[in-house]
Amino acid sequence: MSEFTTRVAVVTGGGSGIGKAVAIALAEAGAAVGVVDWNRANAERVAADLCGRGLRALAAVADVADEPAVKTAFATIVEAFGDIDILFNNAGIDNAVPLVDMSAAVWDEMMRVNLRSLFVCTKAVLPAMQRKRWGRIINTASQSGYKGAPAMVHYCATKAGVLGFTRALAYEVIDDNITVNAIAPGPIDTPIKDTLPPEWVAAKVAGLPIKRFGTVDEVAPAVMLLASDAGAYFVGACLNMNGGDHMA
Repeated sequence: MSEFTTRVAVVTGGGSGIGKAVAIALAEAGAAVGVVDWNRANAERVAADLCGRGLRALAAVADVADEPAVKTAFATIVEAFGDIDILFNNAGIDNAVPLVDMSAAVWDEMMRVNLRSLFVCTKAVLPAMQRKRWGRIINTASQSGYKGAPAMVHYCATKAGVLGFTRALAYEVIDDNITVNAIAPGPIDTPIKDTLPPEWVAAKVAGLPIKRFGTVDEVAPAVMLLASDAGAYFVGACLNMNGGDHMA
């Protein structure tokens, strides 16, 4: 029996991209998975596909930066499966805008979705994890949080913030047997890529040592390790799967 059969996991941004791949991997390993996404159709499609294979999954719709919406969505998952053991804070947005052309609204939305969401979603699951004295929290950062990127000051700032959030919270909750870690993917072939200028994408590929974008299936195994019992010694760590874009 897999260790995950006793676990309940929530994946934000689980309707597509990296989140979808991780939701599938967790469900296939035996976990009950809450697929949380702002896009109802995507979330329901992923959950229906998993349930159709005899796996345990439930779709929940929420703006992950909206605290009441998150509480409602997570409560639905808890009612169906029990307390949440694993949280993958993955939902996020990206776009390319030079700072001189960036509106305050664009900046604020990036902060809201990519950073405020970690506060909202993590706060919602921590009390139960602390009560049970077990939990796994995994946050999606980016190699851009380390190295920066032109026309992405707002995005890079949020991803550097994810790293700081991860390390600080790791100190706070490790005595409760809760680990907090991050992943920092490089350029990955997800729907977010389609929102970026084609010339930016082409330049990015040309600059990568591996000369290609990664796939979501090359990211999911790292999340599974951090979510597992075998990942217990990772505390405030960040795993970097980035095709050599940032070597550290």
